[in-house]
Amino acid sequence: MLEMGNTVVGETVFFSVVIPTYNRLPILQKCLRALEMQELSASSTVTNYEVVLVDDGSTDGTLDWLVANKEEFPHVRWFQQNHAGPAAARNLGVEQALGDTIIFIDSDLVVLKNFLQAHADALVQGKETIGSDRFFTYGAVINTCNFDNPTAEPYKITDFSAAFFATGNVAIPKHWLEKAGLFDTGFQLYGWEDLELGVRLKNLGLKLIKCPAAVGYHWHPPFNLEQIPNLIDKEIQRGRMGVLFYQKHPTWEVRMMIQMTWLHRLLWGILSLNGLLNERTMAPFLRWLIKSGKPQLALEVARIFLNWYNVKGVYEAYAQMHKVA
Repeated sequence: MLEMGNTVVGETVFFSVVIPTYNRLPILQKCLRALEMQELSASSTVTNYEVVLVDDGSTDGTLDWLVANKEEFPHVRWFQQNHAGPAAARNLGVEQALGDTIIFIDSDLVVLKNFLQAHADALVQGKETIGSDRFFTYGAVINTCNFDNPTAEPYKITDFSAAFFATGNVAIPKHWLEKAGLFDTGFQLYGWEDLELGVRLKNLGLKLIKCPAAVGYHWHPPFNLEQIPNLIDKEIQRGRMGVLFYQKHPTWEVRMMIQMTWLHRLLWGILSLNGLLNERTMAPFLRWLIKSGKPQLALEVARIFLNWYNVKGVYEAYAQMHKVA
């Protein structure tokens, strides 16, 4: 048996599924129930698993519901913190985790019954292929707005992700997270805290192994025009956090990720007609698509001006950073 870092090839695994949550009780209920229904093969390397839920200051009765229904969730341990964002919540979850391998998912993700087994199989195969545990497995994420039956959604081209490390569906040995330094809690606004940690993991030599059999269905409410102000605010926040990302890792690769290049400025400037196509001018067309039963298509069309807000937010935050400096 060959020792690799803190992990031994062929050894058993104890999964800790770390989930931060904030005011998502209805879909969280489906998320936790799906995790209680996991099916492990007779020869599984998984000895046991736990679900480490960190409530990030929810005000929707999440903890009251957990207490009232704790018998239904024998694998769940929960912790609470004042609202500090997902980076701090995930760090608390990792610190409290009993397992040697961490799986990150979001509280609006509903997984299939073979989810844990699929990650376990990919981890075994990865160790055989690479010869060490210097990697993580990355499952598939399918976006859906079907609340009643989220796992019925088929895979779409828009579900593709080129991210190296994203916390929607990933399994990684705990000791690599600790060595990398966990999530940077300086990312207090929306976006980039997981990809920034991914850069540090890549610098440690970790590789990504895709695990398409570990499927999670990421639920979000059907798109409507009332969501647009919040979506615009998120894009502006993501721009600001993107500049923080670039400050920590001033590389061309990060510039491409955060859309801080002349190419992105030109692309979204042209597509949005330099901002003429915006939430006001496109509202009638978006409303028509939604009424035609195509809310997902409407959201993809709205990304024309959402991305323009993101690019403008990046450059405004970058200019402000230099002004302060």
